[in-house]
Parts: sequence; structure tokens; C-alpha cells
Amino acid sequence: MKTYKFKLYQHKRNKHLHRTINAASNLYNHCIALHKRYYRLNGAHLNKNKLMKHVARLRNRNEYWQLVGSQAVQDIVQRIDRAYQLFFKHHKKGVRPPNFKKRIKYKSFTLKQAGYKFIDCNKVKIGKRIYKFWKSRQIQGKIKTVTIKRNPLGEVFIFVVTDYIEQTESVMTGKKAGFDFGLKTFLTISDSKEIKSPLFLNQSLKQLKLASHQHSTKKKRSNNREKARNHLVRVHEKVVNRRNDWFWKLAQELTDRYDYLFFETLNLKGMQRLWGRKINDLAFAEFLKILEFVAIKKGKTVRYIDQWYPSSKTCSSCGHVLDKLPLDVRYWVCPNNSCHAKHGRDENASKVILKVGASTLGLGDVRHLQDAIAV
Repeated sequence: MKTYKFKLYQHKRNKHLHRTINAASNLYNHCIALHKRYYRLNGAHLNKNKLMKHVARLRNRNEYWQLVGSQAVQDIVQRIDRAYQLFFKHHKKGVRPPNFKKRIKYKSFTLKQAGYKFIDCNKVKIGKRIYKFWKSRQIQGKIKTVTIKRNPLGEVFIFVVTDYIEQTESVMTGKKAGFDFGLKTFLTISDSKEIKSPLFLNQSLKQLKLASHQHSTKKKRSNNREKARNHLVRVHEKVVNRRNDWFWKLAQELTDRYDYLFFETLNLKGMQRLWGRKINDLAFAEFLKILEFVAIKKGKTVRYIDQWYPSSKTCSSCGHVLDKLPLDVRYWVCPNNSCHAKHGRDENASKVILKVGASTLGLGDVRHLQDAIAV
């Protein structure tokens, strides 16, 4: 699958797409309400096929909902059903059921087999109207879905998903590495290299505080408040774009250098409760998504070791495991009489992650580490 993103020209006819997204929001919230009421009365989950038939009958009597194409309605019902299935399966892990969304936060609708048609070079027909977009590249493959999405600035984008599989030629180096994520150092690599994060949110903190203050002081529902809101959104957007650009470049660099990349599974939500904004600024989960995507394209391997494996407390030389290792201890000496190896906390953890991860793929032997931990 390949996704193309194009920006629509700013035009007064785009208001029809905004109205359609708003109608989709109204329909989404109505479906959520029906699910909640059905469960309250019957104690069971509402079948998606029954809901589709019910919504189809309602659309015939509601002109506002008719702005949303039948394909988009089908996608809304299916997304809600998938969200509920995920909730039933993983609710013990903290997964929550889908809930109502404010209209201002509802951003898109999706068309599958019908409801759209590409015309000429850079035009698309959605419903009865034709819209122009900046076509930065040719669309390859058979189109599977078309999604219309707006951002907080009111700009409209079109996302085209095709079945095209991009063939990327990459050089296999045979190298493997373990990576330890940290607050001071973004990544510590098992070959003693360190990668520090630019902390883009921290760099723009003064601008964000000023923009947020200006927005809060403007009169509600005034034009000046809307201008201040747009300015605040642009500052946030710049932070996100700079961070994503750095992530993509780093992912390309690491996958060019290594064939096998091993990481430790982290409880990022728990870390976020402890360190808050710093974890959001590092955005480690977002980086891993990008890295996995790039690795698949290049035929490289990304693997994770168990979250509870004591990588920081395990000696990478002999496998001895410490009873305790406080967070403020950055360097330690192995107490094993036959070892006495000196370790930096993060570098040692990355080496242990490499050995444990490599063993899962048959690339190395870490029986001495596993035996030591079992004891």
C-alpha cells in the first residue's frame, strides 16, 4: 500500500467539503449514541449491519446527512465497530470505547469504491463538484480509498491510498545494533554512539507561550481570537514538521547502517505520567512508527525485547544482575569477582538489548545472560 497526500486549492467551494465533514461528525455521534442506548437496553453490542440499515433509512429523511456519501457512511459505521471490537478485546489493558467527538475535532471522511472521480491532471470530482489540488507526483497503482481531511487551519487535503508496492533497493550490511532510549540521550547505540534529540518543542517553548497568551487574551468568538488561534496552530505545526523531518532522516540513516535493530519495549504512558512534556517532546513512539515503515521498505528488521527484561541492571560482559540500580546512578562496576567491568548505564543497556534481541532471531548466543537472570 502507498499513500499520496495532496493539498486542495483554497477556494470558496471548499465550504461544501467542510459541511460534509461536519455532517459526518453529526452522523458519527448519532451512531455512538445508538450504540450506547442499545447496550443500555439490551446489554449487547449493536451489529454493524443492523446499524447500516437503520442509518440508510434515516438518511432518506434527513437532507443534511445526505451530504455524506453512502461509502463514507459505511466507513464511519465500520470504524466504530472496529473500535468497539478492540475495546472488548483489550479493555483490561486500558483501551477505552469510542466516544462522542466535537464537530471542531472531527477532521475527515473516507470514500472507497465510489463517490469520487479523478479528472484531467489535477482535478477530482467529489459528489457533484470538482476541486483542484496540487499534484506533486503521479498516482501509481489501483486506488483503494480516498480520504478528505482538514487541518485546524481550515486547509483541506486529499489522501489517496493505492495498492502500489514500492520497490526500494537497499544495501545489506550484515550489521546489527541495540538501542536504549533515554531522557538525556535520545538513543544510545550498542557500538558506543549516541544520538541526542534537538528537543524541538523545548526550542519553541517561548514562542508557544507567547502565542498561547495572545490567544487567551482575545475576546471569545472575535476575528482577532481566530487569527490568534491560527497563529498558535502554525507554531505547533512547525514544531511537528521539524520533528518529523528529523525522524525520517534519522530512520533512513539507521536503516542504511544496520540490518537488524533491537529496542526495549517501553511503558511510554507511565513515563509520560512521570516526565510529562519531556516524553511528548521526544515522541519516541512516533519515531518507532516511522522507523518500522522505512525498515519494511528496505527489507530491514526491527525487533523488541520484553518490557520487564532488566537490561540496565544486567552486566553485558558476564550476565550478573544487580538487585537495585537507582535512576540517578549513571555508571556502575560489576560486583562479580571474575568480571569487575565498568559500565555506563545506557551503553550497557543497549549492549544487553542487542544480545537478547539477536538471540530471538538466532543471530547470537546469550545463554549466560538468561542463566544469570534465572538464578
